[in-house]
Amino acid sequence: MASVGSRPSWAHCDFDTPGWVKVLRHARIYTGDPRRPWAESLAMAGETILALDAEAQQWQDAPGAETVDLGGAMVLPGLTDAHLHLMWYGMSLRELDVYGLSRAAMLEQVAAQAAAQPPGTWIIGRGWNHNDWDDPTFPTAAELDRVAPRHPVSLVAKSAHVLVANTEALRRAHITAATPDPLHGRLGRDAHGEPNGLCFEAAMELVNAAIPSPSVEEVADALAEAQSRLLAVGLTGVHDMDGTPAFAAYQTLRRRGGLRLRVVKYLPQQSPQAVASLGLTSGCGDAWLRFGGLKYFSDGALGARTAAMFAPYEGEPDNLGVLTLEPDALAEIARQAAEAHVALAVHAIGDRANHWVVAALAEARRRNPALRHRIEHVQLITPEDQARLAEAQIVASMQPIHAIHDRRMADRHWGARSAHAYAWRELADHGAVLAFGSDAPVESFDPLPGLYAAITRRDEQGQPDAHGWYPAQRLTLEAAVRAYTWGAAYAAGLEARRGLLLPGYEADLTVLERDIFAAPPEALRETRVVRTMVGGVWQFEATAR
Repeated sequence: MASVGSRPSWAHCDFDTPGWVKVLRHARIYTGDPRRPWAESLAMAGETILALDAEAQQWQDAPGAETVDLGGAMVLPGLTDAHLHLMWYGMSLRELDVYGLSRAAMLEQVAAQAAAQPPGTWIIGRGWNHNDWDDPTFPTAAELDRVAPRHPVSLVAKSAHVLVANTEALRRAHITAATPDPLHGRLGRDAHGEPNGLCFEAAMELVNAAIPSPSVEEVADALAEAQSRLLAVGLTGVHDMDGTPAFAAYQTLRRRGGLRLRVVKYLPQQSPQAVASLGLTSGCGDAWLRFGGLKYFSDGALGARTAAMFAPYEGEPDNLGVLTLEPDALAEIARQAAEAHVALAVHAIGDRANHWVVAALAEARRRNPALRHRIEHVQLITPEDQARLAEAQIVASMQPIHAIHDRRMADRHWGARSAHAYAWRELADHGAVLAFGSDAPVESFDPLPGLYAAITRRDEQGQPDAHGWYPAQRLTLEAAVRAYTWGAAYAAGLEARRGLLLPGYEADLTVLERDIFAAPPEALRETRVVRTMVGGVWQFEATAR
């Protein structure tokens, strides 16, 4: 209640819609603001936070106000996944999931799928990881042919940088021994030069082009199903890196009134000038769906050993990986982007790729300081380029869960260079802004395991040891939460209205059953999300255990 002689905050307002004003009480609220990190009450009207603590409690007597007692639960600023592929994930719910399977189990799943659907229909799947198999060689078309000779089959690797197709799929894609390797891609071949079913990097598009495309309505339905799963793990927003069909589908959901989380959409590898000619500049859109910028690839991936390196991969003296954008071409794209007022999000895994991307984006920032350029993944970067990245105010968009799942590959293929791999702490110490995500469906989009990985450098089984993998790169919990909240907002130019729980900010928040700041790190693996609010509306509420 207001103090004697004062008028309550709502006295001059006219709210007559029940529930338009909400007051959350008896909570452990982490605002994310270092100047005022904690609160116990929060008031909001519509989609906007009004007040904290004593001022918030005044609002509980406003006409039609709804008061929610959270019983001591933890409230965080709404968690955002700053890098995922939601269309890919949504459509994968209708495809074959071979994530985590052995070679034999994967082939059994393909055989079962072939028995369940008419010959000639496509079998699409993703998630295999040969690096985890007893025999770490790549799968081949011949193996798929044995279990599905009459169906075209395409299975994308967990890394998303290589796929394996069977003979029927290769036939439909018109891939033969005479097919040349595409620019920035490679076809796997046997000793006789015949295609063996493997398609690396840009060569994947040869097979993908032969697969029937889903309609916009089908994609919209898949996104609607997917967003419910994201809300259930506490995510209130995403930065989506999928293609243009996803953008059209998001707009369809928005028109339907079915978009329930906030989306910043990046579009793949298009001319900045062409995009600007359509009236698209970074930041256009509304509070629910915005255009973030353009996504480019500068190299491949660690799993496929196509990430671009200064020095060869361990045991492969001739393999420096693949630059999928030459430095001059990347510099020209960055110049055009600065002129077109379009931010760039550039995939870079290897240290050589990161070097050239930092150089190009630093020049783009000099030309147009208002844009928030970002490097996606930043998995291996030299200390010198870490400092240059931070100085140029380039956002480091990273995925903590990658480190704990990739560590064996990194040690095997990068050796001692791994000391500067997934270098969250070093980048933060240089002053870089971190924005965390998952790269789902490459990894799980659940942010709590991501937080656990960021602060422990250990996997789900607590490995490699009590200190974690290269423990000098561990973050504090505060820093990790900031990367999933304020950092993600900053990457999209939204840090003045999103990413903190303060008056004037959007009413997006994640409610956890326990105070994760007062619990050991292992508690993150057990903590449950009990509510998720986006735009002042409870978009997810957990049922009792």
